[in-house]
Amino acid sequence: MKKLLIANRGEIACRVIRTARRMGIATVAVFSEADRNALHVKMADEAVPIGPPPVAESYLKAGTIIAAARLTGADAIHPGYGFLSENPDFVDAVEAAGITFVGPPSSAIRAMGLKDAAKALMEKAGVAVVPGYHGEAQDAETLEREAERIGYPVLIKARAGGGGKGMRRVERPADFAAALEGAQREGQSSFGDPHCLIEKYIEKPRHIEIQVFGDRHGNVVHLNERDCSLQRRHQKVIEEAPAPGMPAEMRAAMGEAAVKAAQAIGYVGAGTIEFIVDGSEGLRPDRFWFMEMNTRLQVEHPVTEFVTGLDLVELQLRVAGGEPLPFDQSGVGLNGHAFEARIYAEDATRDFLPATGQLTTLRLPDGEGVRVDTGVAEGDRITPHYDPMIAKLIVWGPDRASALARLSRALGETRVAGSVTNVAFLARLAAHEGFAAGDVDTGVIGRDQAALTASAPPPAEAIAVAALAQLRRLAPVADDEPFAALAGFRSWGAARQAARFEGSDGRVDVPVIEDAGRFTVETPAGSTRLSVVDGSDPDRIRIAFGERIATVGIAHEAEAVTVFMDTLAYRFAHYSAEAHAEEGAGGDTVAAPMPGLVRAVRVAAGDTVETGQALVVLEAMKMEHTMTAPRDGVVAEVMVSPGDQVEEGTLLLALETED
Repeated sequence: MKKLLIANRGEIACRVIRTARRMGIATVAVFSEADRNALHVKMADEAVPIGPPPVAESYLKAGTIIAAARLTGADAIHPGYGFLSENPDFVDAVEAAGITFVGPPSSAIRAMGLKDAAKALMEKAGVAVVPGYHGEAQDAETLEREAERIGYPVLIKARAGGGGKGMRRVERPADFAAALEGAQREGQSSFGDPHCLIEKYIEKPRHIEIQVFGDRHGNVVHLNERDCSLQRRHQKVIEEAPAPGMPAEMRAAMGEAAVKAAQAIGYVGAGTIEFIVDGSEGLRPDRFWFMEMNTRLQVEHPVTEFVTGLDLVELQLRVAGGEPLPFDQSGVGLNGHAFEARIYAEDATRDFLPATGQLTTLRLPDGEGVRVDTGVAEGDRITPHYDPMIAKLIVWGPDRASALARLSRALGETRVAGSVTNVAFLARLAAHEGFAAGDVDTGVIGRDQAALTASAPPPAEAIAVAALAQLRRLAPVADDEPFAALAGFRSWGAARQAARFEGSDGRVDVPVIEDAGRFTVETPAGSTRLSVVDGSDPDRIRIAFGERIATVGIAHEAEAVTVFMDTLAYRFAHYSAEAHAEEGAGGDTVAAPMPGLVRAVRVAAGDTVETGQALVVLEAMKMEHTMTAPRDGVVAEVMVSPGDQVEEGTLLLALETED
């Protein structure tokens, strides 16, 4: 293998490029028009454009990607994860072109590609599966009947799904029809297959997966487990290895089942066998069931790399080149503990609504036991076209407690401005009492979401720092500007200015009084006194609050200032009189919170609606988002139809005015 094309983008493309470069393999990136200046394009030795931003017109065009490999002379293609990574037809096309596919054979992908067929295969191989319905009949009546037979709660799953897409939990029969419709629609839009299966929902489920690896010589090993139970909407948030509370007997049983599953399909390369585990009575060898297999590298593979000391991408490349695995099962170690937290551009306080924006500040932690995998750099823009992941933060410690402490500290050192992120949510989750104790299941976030996502009001000290930042009173004065050192000086007494921010009810004035280098700031949270000790580094401004000296960070945007303080980020929007002058009657309209595709319209003009009622279903960043009624009322006008592409702020629907 001399030249490798990575048929992907973002952090996984960057991660593959790093290992390939270390191994002396030249790399080729592919990119859509939206990714022309992306980090993976800059890192690769060569790069080839493949089409417009929509994935269906770029990253999912197998023929275009193979043509790019031929153009550059690439003799191998690494698919990363997502996109074409589990498309057996792509594998066949790559191999027909005389190019090495870095992954399993197409027969293995086909065997595990549809969840219903995979479960039938696993049952035949002697691997236990979750009770449910995996049949061909797809009419709503049959599926409702099967759900009644299985017993509520049930889980509807698109058979070709992944990443939580096309999946719905249903608690009662009355909700089944709407949930099935949504799962089928999401399965069709994301995977081109609306076929669903029904499974029993385990009441205290844990999601534990086993990393497997096979070579072309018939060797298959497992690399122990990862616990991925901390999820929201069936998408993983924080993963860890090993699983807390995992007894050696159960690890051996799960590993044996995973190897058996991989051998049953002649698996080659990196793959993951995902199990659903009943954790209601602790971890027991008779309480786990096969859920699905991911026939590719997983997003969370770095935690396995930390605890085994292996580079899984290097193993992929060597196995694809025909080399045997350099170890057997006895050579797989397990050292320490690792966590991975996924940092996203999303608003946890608004039900994790995906966000966009330009990353005006991006400071990611480093140091002993800390690793960051990212596909963006400071100044890059998070667009609505792709998954809004900013980075993966991975940490290691000699034991779980020390690794978790390192995760908390690293999250506190993470500084992102220009887009809202989930960093504060991750920090609260890392400090969650149950999680810290190792008492995890897939319902933790759902049960405690209100506390984990609560938006705490900023303290007086943070408001005061933001006010000084807006008034530019934190920056150092240049030596060649002697009069600038007298800014705020008044011969008749202290200088008084006011910063203006956007509040929930309009303008918020924050008076600032300066007297001989000391500031008194009157904030909505109270009065505070402070002085700047050292403002030479905007990332580490030293400020004295009375007797206490604290380190804060500042990030300026055109419309806001962000204060990083005490491991949290506080964003203060500058007040704009012009913006207020243009405001409409917000309570009478529903607007798109982000660019997206209208998937469904639930109401028509003249319909009476109640607060919180579903109105319009919008698809953005590969997930569906339901827009709801802001109040009780009557629909006056619907401005969009299914299939419409809308921009952020587009009016979707209007209610009749309350008077």
